[in-house]
Amino acid sequence: MGKVSELYNQRVSEGRIQSDAAQEAVLPDLDRVLDDLAAAPDAAPEKPRSAWRAFLGVGNTAPASPKPGAQGLYLWGGVGRGKSMLMDLMAEAAPDRARTRRVHFHEFMQEIQAGLEAARKRHEQDAVKPVAMEVARQVRLLCFDEMQITDIADAMIVGRLFQVLFDQGVVVVTTSNRKPEDLYKHGLNRQLFLPFIDLIRQRMQTVCLDSETDHRQGRVGGGQVWFTPADAEARAAMDAIWDDLTSGAAPEPHQVAVRGRQVELPAFANGVGRSGFWELCGRPLGPADYLALAREVHVLMIDGIPRLSMSNYNEAKRFVTLIDAIYEAKVRLIASAADEPEQLYNEGEGSFEFERTASRLREMQDAGWGTQPPDQG
Repeated sequence: MGKVSELYNQRVSEGRIQSDAAQEAVLPDLDRVLDDLAAAPDAAPEKPRSAWRAFLGVGNTAPASPKPGAQGLYLWGGVGRGKSMLMDLMAEAAPDRARTRRVHFHEFMQEIQAGLEAARKRHEQDAVKPVAMEVARQVRLLCFDEMQITDIADAMIVGRLFQVLFDQGVVVVTTSNRKPEDLYKHGLNRQLFLPFIDLIRQRMQTVCLDSETDHRQGRVGGGQVWFTPADAEARAAMDAIWDDLTSGAAPEPHQVAVRGRQVELPAFANGVGRSGFWELCGRPLGPADYLALAREVHVLMIDGIPRLSMSNYNEAKRFVTLIDAIYEAKVRLIASAADEPEQLYNEGEGSFEFERTASRLREMQDAGWGTQPPDQG
């Protein structure tokens, strides 16, 4: 077992991250969670029947007595303040790596909803408990990135889910752009969600990462974010930006649930999504899909935007819809393309309307773009 503070200082000395006073101020809180976790008693975990997703088909489980656990941590603050990076260090320094899971909050909740569906098909009286119990058997430290509640289905079950997890000694550390009181703000039937906020306050220490520096903006702001033509040189530049923004994280596919369907981002890490143009615009996706993607990422990287015309009219229309979604959500765009925005779509039906999109694409290249996070209430 290490300490988050030790890993942080090591990364600073290696030049992989920049020292930040606000980040340094929360390191003792992160260290405290790991120290408490190491000291807390823990029953020997049962041998899992299969990999993590085995819990999606779990049968009846015998009730277990609540176990003492360390107090978790709820780390909130603005976009680009380094929360995801600190979460990575937390997972790396965990005393029991085999029973630590680092996962995007929405991805976790999609798995939980699938588990609940399976439990209901088995006519479980309390569908949440067996799913939560299986998670607790396999995981002792849950590191969530980007806790936000936008789906009423999630809002209605998180309180019960996390109560069981906490009772079983699972320690939760999460990041969020919002303080707990603002979760699911203005959501439908929000009064039923309020006990979950009370539970967070009871079982997790709330810490604000109050940094004045947007580290993503510092890395990208003022630098080139639109590369043309979309050749090998552009690809290399995009790869370098990916490595910088994600601190060299390996890209992994990320599933986004949209109205019972799954939309995949081919690469996702540290709040940064990356995809080729055809993966995003060559499939029959619509506004709901792009709005959901925009809620998932702070930075979207798109490779290989082609020239647009009547020959790829449907793809061009989807591209316009995608840009509108990420523009309204203040998502930072980094892209490689066949030409400058104003030259991408010069003739044919839709070229006149594309002038507005080209203007937005040009605006989104400004160094200050996206410095104010949108209200996602």
